[in-house]
Amino acid sequence: MTMKLPQVTEAMWETLLAELTERRAEFHEQRYIPRDFIEKVVPFGVYRHATPIQFGGEPMPPSEFLRIIERFGRVDGSTAWVIGFASANTYLGALPVETQAKIYAAGPDIVLAGGLYPMAEAEVTETGYRVSGRWKFASGCMAADYISVGLLDPSAGGKPRAAIVPKEQLNIIQEWDVSGMRASGSFDTSVENALIPFEWTYVRGGAPLIDEPLFRYPLIGYQAQCHAAIGLGVAQNALDYAHDAGSYRGITGAPPVAQRAYYRTEFSRAYAALQSARSWFLDVADEVWVSVTGGDEVSPEQIARIRLSAVNMSDVAAQVVHDVSKISGAKIIDNSHPLNIIRMDAQVPQLHASLSQHMYDDAGAVLLGLDPTTPGFL
Repeated sequence: MTMKLPQVTEAMWETLLAELTERRAEFHEQRYIPRDFIEKVVPFGVYRHATPIQFGGEPMPPSEFLRIIERFGRVDGSTAWVIGFASANTYLGALPVETQAKIYAAGPDIVLAGGLYPMAEAEVTETGYRVSGRWKFASGCMAADYISVGLLDPSAGGKPRAAIVPKEQLNIIQEWDVSGMRASGSFDTSVENALIPFEWTYVRGGAPLIDEPLFRYPLIGYQAQCHAAIGLGVAQNALDYAHDAGSYRGITGAPPVAQRAYYRTEFSRAYAALQSARSWFLDVADEVWVSVTGGDEVSPEQIARIRLSAVNMSDVAAQVVHDVSKISGAKIIDNSHPLNIIRMDAQVPQLHASLSQHMYDDAGAVLLGLDPTTPGFL
């Protein structure tokens, strides 16, 4: 029988985040979050919140998980990026239930990573797919139990077919030289002539075989929200820096920055913009959660609000970091400066496909009673 997790206390949070603060330079130097730190996150329920209840999962409302991502991002964007992918376990609900039972046989706290692209051609055999390939952006793969990869499948209706592979059966190629989210460990993965059984694959975004509230919540929209929450945390970190830097004088002998009108004005504008976007972002998540827990079907308009509030959150967060940076002086261009790391991280959520600028067009179309212009938006 799976043991329930203890109640998370504020003291537990303070201990964990203090360790993250102490070790984030180590993580950035090695370019990934190690397994020992991920195991310290497990008691917070992150890795079982998206596990089916029948396999020991302890679901939490999406807005609660988004706040957890935000909290990590307020210390380190890369760690938030890796933790955020705990939500991707919802995709596994489209696997045959028997396969899910095997995945969760050792417990509900499964760490999943994966990069599906470029999707690889696969030979169909009597029992599965024979494939050789190399895939990019497997964020968090160094600490994962399972890694998903993408297979070309013309029968999948334009959606990617994902194959779930135990980590030890894949090669991890540590090529990751980037300016933002450096410690996310988004390395390449590869296999040579591997045979993957049919029952270990699913169409990503396909209908789940688990009938529980979190699996009725819009799966792709949830991933967009999780990426936006990373940007939110990073922007909160920038505001924390600007607040703490108020006594800084610079080398010119001018008054401390907090005594300068332009600094106070830009800080307050950024603060108001972020908190406003955050409130709507979390309100939408709560609205849709009430619908799914009440047994109602999620409407296209609700999905549009999820996607719109997420891309807006991402854009506002990135703008807040930019606005804080422009009043913080030339010292921030030093590669080791904390605000330089923050501003490099801030742009990355905006670049994720789930937060692309075309989401505004798609959401606008749906909210105006039209069809979205991009397949898979709804």
